[in-house]
Amino acid sequence: MLFEAFSLRATQLSNRTVMSPLTRHRAVDNNTPNSLMATYYAQRASAGLIITEGTSPSPNGLGYARIPGLFNDAQVQGWKLVTDAVHAKGGKIVVQLMHTGWVSHKDNMPAGTEVLSASSGTCPGQMRTDTQGDQPHSPARAMTEADIQTVIGEYATAARLAIQAGFDGIELHAANGYLLEQFLNANVNRRTDGYGGTAEGRNRLVLEVARAAVKEIGAERVGIRLSPHGVVNSTSAFDGVDEQYLSLVKQLSALGLMYVHVLDHSTMGAPPVPAKLKADLRAAFDGPFILAGGLNKASAEQALSEGHADLTAMGRPFIANPDLVERMRQDAALNAPDPTTFYTPGAKGYSDYPTLAG
Repeated sequence: MLFEAFSLRATQLSNRTVMSPLTRHRAVDNNTPNSLMATYYAQRASAGLIITEGTSPSPNGLGYARIPGLFNDAQVQGWKLVTDAVHAKGGKIVVQLMHTGWVSHKDNMPAGTEVLSASSGTCPGQMRTDTQGDQPHSPARAMTEADIQTVIGEYATAARLAIQAGFDGIELHAANGYLLEQFLNANVNRRTDGYGGTAEGRNRLVLEVARAAVKEIGAERVGIRLSPHGVVNSTSAFDGVDEQYLSLVKQLSALGLMYVHVLDHSTMGAPPVPAKLKADLRAAFDGPFILAGGLNKASAEQALSEGHADLTAMGRPFIANPDLVERMRQDAALNAPDPTTFYTPGAKGYSDYPTLAG
């Protein structure tokens, strides 16, 4: 099943292998995509669907060094290099919209920006900067309701710009402890207004962002990534997490989104997403369902054949294997990735991995 074509709403995919979003820190000039990035993504265009690295819809969301944005014309033109290159190879590509929220350091951000989150505080842990090396995260200010309306508008604008840039759709990144999950997660969201305090309140921003994006570009072009039970960036499980996510996904289903993409971090040492919750989320969403988290050819085939997912996403194998789909088709050996180059600028460890064709 892994190599069968699939209709992702209105987007026709050549196979059921999805390239997961992979932050690579190569947007070295004003957070603008470039020709090197176009080469990298085009090399991987045999994936059924590519989901780009996290891309900020706002200058305030550029918390990491050298991550791309999608909020000005230069970035639209830069991303158009990427989408044109992928489409020329017959691939499909969506952009993952990721506002980092409190997972930020001011040294990585443009002048005049702010670190914002659902609540005030500082994300535990450190952030890599090009200026000072590893540093503690910068303190975040709790967003006002005016800030929230601004960020909803920024997501909607980024969705519109994504279509201008030639993307086949967008993915809202509501996982891994970034801004949207900072609102979803009761360990981070300590608000007492209408955007916190209850499961309904915590779900509200994600639903309003999703509705705004749908209004801008159509539901068939808007997907979302979720990671219930994840522990990244000080999230972790909380009382009522399963019920909250079920309610969220039922409401997202009513919008008719392009897909729901669920990430299980257990292969990285986090607690697993309970099998029952995965099954319940799949049943709650009337549409394409993507599973991710440490999958390989065998486990992906099993997930598809047992009906646990319509599509399966893989991340790290695509870093070192631009022709991963063909390698899996032939049961060929995989290249080993070089972790020292995951986040460094330049082509080394990025666009120079060999293919079977040489």
